[in-house]
Amino acid sequence: MNVVVFDLETTGLSPERDGIVEIGAVRIVDGQVDESQKYETLVRPTSEGGQALLIPWRAEQVHGISNEMVRRAPAIAEVLPEFLEFVNGWPVVAHNIGFDGSFMRVNARRQGLTWQPAAEHCTVQLSRRAFPKERAHNLNAVADRLGLNFAPGGRHRSYGDVQVTAQAYLRLMERLSTPA
Repeated sequence: MNVVVFDLETTGLSPERDGIVEIGAVRIVDGQVDESQKYETLVRPTSEGGQALLIPWRAEQVHGISNEMVRRAPAIAEVLPEFLEFVNGWPVVAHNIGFDGSFMRVNARRQGLTWQPAAEHCTVQLSRRAFPKERAHNLNAVADRLGLNFAPGGRHRSYGDVQVTAQAYLRLMERLSTPA
């Protein structure tokens, strides 16, 4: 089992109007999280035309990433080729892959690149299959259900969420492959 688990923090919910402010990723190699193979960077958010985007107060309240923190960070045009090289066509995993994948597709297209991982796996969908009677499948609920903890200050930061998502992915896959 070889996948790249990734997470984005953004200025908002629209891949067309909002920008990426942080990318975090780690590889799972042969069924083990390999923290030596990680990717983590802040991103200066920009619009389709390359103009700076401000991080709205509401988004900053969620992830804690301020305009000051990203002021000198590389823009997505610099970061994306590097991140795509890290992914290297491997299958990817995210908690709500529809959200993260849509931001990757839109931003790759804008840069003349292609977001084309071998497959996209979603821990929300896996959680729904593993726990069909549960209503909540957000990352906090999944982590609680699986006995996982976030590093201090790690929740709603890309790499902190990735660490929990990677462990959740492994535990969910194990649970779904074991006969009831």
